[in-house]
Amino acid sequence: MSSRKTLRLICGFAGGSAALLFTAAVAESRGYFAERPGEATGWWSAFGVLRAAQPAWTSVSPATSGNSWDFNWDKREPSALRKEKASDDPTLEADNGKAKATRNILLIRHSQYNLSGNGDKERSLTSLGREQAELTGERLAALGLKYDVLVHSSMTRATETAQIISKHLPGVELKSCDLLREGAPIEPVPLVTHWKPEAVYHEDGARIEAAFRKYIHRADPKQKEDSYEIIVCHANVIRYFVCRALQFPPEGWLRMGLNNGSITWLTIRPSGRVALRTLGDSGFMPPDKLSRT
Repeated sequence: MSSRKTLRLICGFAGGSAALLFTAAVAESRGYFAERPGEATGWWSAFGVLRAAQPAWTSVSPATSGNSWDFNWDKREPSALRKEKASDDPTLEADNGKAKATRNILLIRHSQYNLSGNGDKERSLTSLGREQAELTGERLAALGLKYDVLVHSSMTRATETAQIISKHLPGVELKSCDLLREGAPIEPVPLVTHWKPEAVYHEDGARIEAAFRKYIHRADPKQKEDSYEIIVCHANVIRYFVCRALQFPPEGWLRMGLNNGSITWLTIRPSGRVALRTLGDSGFMPPDKLSRT
């Protein structure tokens, strides 16, 4: 292999630019890389020049945070429960307290609503919002899943969205919950100057955290089959739930965006492992039906 071909190959491996390759080739032709007593061959000297022009080699593996997964995040880990209760047969008690089914929780953001309404009652769905709810209902029905319950925030926009979705899922129980109302769960990082004062975080945060503990956890040991539950609520609530469930810093909730009528799917295994199957899926809607109000 000629020295010039070798140099070209080295440039390719080193990620060198075309300009650098050309410069090195010219330098070689003019004898700048000629051999001298005690020095490497010309092409290896060229490699030294190219290597010097490259950034220092570093590890491509990112450093881990050092945080391990907390399997007792929902306070339902059998081994932790066993420590709290004395038993003559710990093995039997642990088996009885272990979840056996998987919970699938589909979090739906409400559809577009009237932002200019005076108070919650007047902030009802727009015509586009009703179309979005119909599309979301059709999508949920098309998945062919056996839904166990449809819970919704008691706010008007979430209630109306749930009622429209419910028409596509006959026989699924419909429930309302005040804990799921919109609010500011925790002060976001990075800070947003126009956001809520600390007092609001304190009040809303406690309520939304209570909603998380009520709805996001592994299955009860008595549950034998996998379940599919729908919760229609709000962007802030959903984003906070996702961060908490995945054990991400909860203050990062505002870094995500969700379209109206979108579907976020959490899966909670009996072991306590949590997976995010979809985040804000709205691909089932035509582009002209998308919004994020």
